[in-house]
Amino acid sequence: MAPAYLATVPALRRVARWAPVALFSSGIVAGDKPVLVRDFVKSALYDPNHGYFSKRSGPVGVLDSAIRFNQLEGRSSYMKHLDKLYKKHDIAWFTPVELFKPWYAHAIAASILRTANLSVPLKIYEIGGGSGTCAKGVLDYMMLNAPPKVYNNMKYISVEISSSLAEKQLETVGEVQSHLSKFTVEHRDATDRTGWGSKNPQPCWVLMLEVLDNLPHDLVYSKDQVSPWMEVWIEKVNGSSQVSEVYKPLQDPLVSRCSEIVSMNEQNPSLREKLSFAAKGIFSKVFPKPRRAWLPTGCLKLLDTLHEALPSMSLIASDFSYLPDVSIPGDRAPLVSSKKDGKTLDHSNYLDAQGDADIFFPTNFWLLEQIDHHCSGFSQEQKNRGAFKPVKSRRTIILDSAAFMEEFGLPLKTRTKDGYNPLLDDFRNTKFYLSVPTHNKM
Repeated sequence: MAPAYLATVPALRRVARWAPVALFSSGIVAGDKPVLVRDFVKSALYDPNHGYFSKRSGPVGVLDSAIRFNQLEGRSSYMKHLDKLYKKHDIAWFTPVELFKPWYAHAIAASILRTANLSVPLKIYEIGGGSGTCAKGVLDYMMLNAPPKVYNNMKYISVEISSSLAEKQLETVGEVQSHLSKFTVEHRDATDRTGWGSKNPQPCWVLMLEVLDNLPHDLVYSKDQVSPWMEVWIEKVNGSSQVSEVYKPLQDPLVSRCSEIVSMNEQNPSLREKLSFAAKGIFSKVFPKPRRAWLPTGCLKLLDTLHEALPSMSLIASDFSYLPDVSIPGDRAPLVSSKKDGKTLDHSNYLDAQGDADIFFPTNFWLLEQIDHHCSGFSQEQKNRGAFKPVKSRRTIILDSAAFMEEFGLPLKTRTKDGYNPLLDDFRNTKFYLSVPTHNKM
């Protein structure tokens, strides 16, 4: 059964609100050469002229003031208040860090302050910082709760691919004048290694809040349960604006690596998964059918880049572990949603995304953990190990959002009069992932 809040709270359906754009003839599939699915997804979301997160897009909302949860009676009054906010601001969604400001960002800051090595200046990178609400909340918390030298010497760098959001972040953080000397925005693609410059071995923190869900993914296909996987490419049909899928043997290095990591993750299934696999195996012999699987190659590329550029980083990521009502086929398939005439439309074909729709992937956090270890070099150490078993270079933990907030936050601040707490009760399909070098303590 799908979590109720995703069916009722527009903030978490993540839908667009402007007219469709004909992207197939404007750069998503440029020329006559086929492109990988990840390139199609990247263009649909981030094309500077027509993409969902382009400068013409305004999907991320900013609240005029924090919600006073202790003045709301319960869930019904909260939902009515939220509905009024959406109608007032006329935007596609509010992020959790916005809905629960400043408490959401304060919990993240508290987790950093509890585990950071304060003998060196604190440096925080945030990837995809939205409107800057998290940055301001973290800086506010450090100003009020950290030793003065920590706040005075800290640096907070936002790496933002959207020029309009980069400008908004400076405006948001600039509400507190003293923050501006500590905050900078770098308008660039975080997956591009050249943008990070030379390797920096110093400790730092990297924040990724709802970033993984919009990273490009690849798609692999098999005509049945026993045939090998094939890469999916997108090409124009006879030079027209229409596109179709083309299947090729695995050859792209990123797709091949990600496929290998996914296979490693599936080598140690739970008992429930083993029973499911057995049932599927029996069923597939009688009723063979095509298979599809979405691969988080964008995540692999990003973590490759981060581990190479910032080998001593500590990572905090939060995202959705499950999405309801997904009609697109395949393991880890995305939700593709748009809005027309005020109504939400969920698409059954990802190729329908033409700049007016969000392509929103669930995150398999256990697979994320495997990718993180792989990019840190642990998988290579396993292959080359000698007499001693290699020690993982990362310490990781996966927490439900409620558990994270109860550990590091102030849950009383987001509780209504009757005890209902939307931060704890409505985000059951979201998780936090924390990863630190082994010399750090969690």
